[in-house]
Amino acid sequence: MARKLVLTGFMATGKTSVGQLLAERLTWRLFDTDAMVARRAGKSIPAIFREDGETRLRELEREIVAELCRSRARCAQCGAPRPAIIATGGGVLVDDANYAALACAGVIVCLSARPEIIMRRLAAGGEVRPKLLEGGKTPLARIIELLERRRPYYARAPLWVDTSDLTVEEAAERVLALFTACQEAR
Repeated sequence: MARKLVLTGFMATGKTSVGQLLAERLTWRLFDTDAMVARRAGKSIPAIFREDGETRLRELEREIVAELCRSRARCAQCGAPRPAIIATGGGVLVDDANYAALACAGVIVCLSARPEIIMRRLAAGGEVRPKLLEGGKTPLARIIELLERRRPYYARAPLWVDTSDLTVEEAAERVLALFTACQEAR
C-alpha cells in the first residue's frame, strides 16, 4: 500500500470532505494543506492573500508539501510506514516541485466538478475565495478561466473522480476503489 493518498483538484471539488471521510474509514491521518498553511501563518488563507500575497501562500504550501512528503512516520507497534491522506489546496499542483514530491510520496487522485457545480458549492459555503475576486469577472467566469489555466497541471494526476453528481460518500468510495486498484496493480 502506498504511504500516501493525495487528493487534489480545484476548489469545492470535495478534497477536504472526501479526505475526512476516507481518513475516518481507513483510520489514517489526514493532512489538509490549506489548514496547515493557515496554522503556520497564524491567519486564514484569504488573510494571507490579502496581507502577504499569493507568492507567500505558495511558499508556505511548498514548505508544507515538502515536509509531508519527506515524513517517514512509522507505526510504533509494528514499524510499518504510516499511511496518510493529503488534501491539497487547489493551486498546489501548479508548482512543479509540489507535483514531483507528491507523485513520489503516493498516489495522486484529482477531484473535478463542472464549473456550475463548483459555483453552487462555493455559494452554499459562503466562504470568500480570493482567486475568484481577481480580474473583475463574475465568479463563474473566473472559475472557468482558472480551470482552463490549471487543466494541464491537474492532467498530470493519474487518477480522476468527477464529483459533480456524487455525494461525499459516493466520491470517497470511487476514490478508494481507484486507489486500491492502483495499489494492486503495483
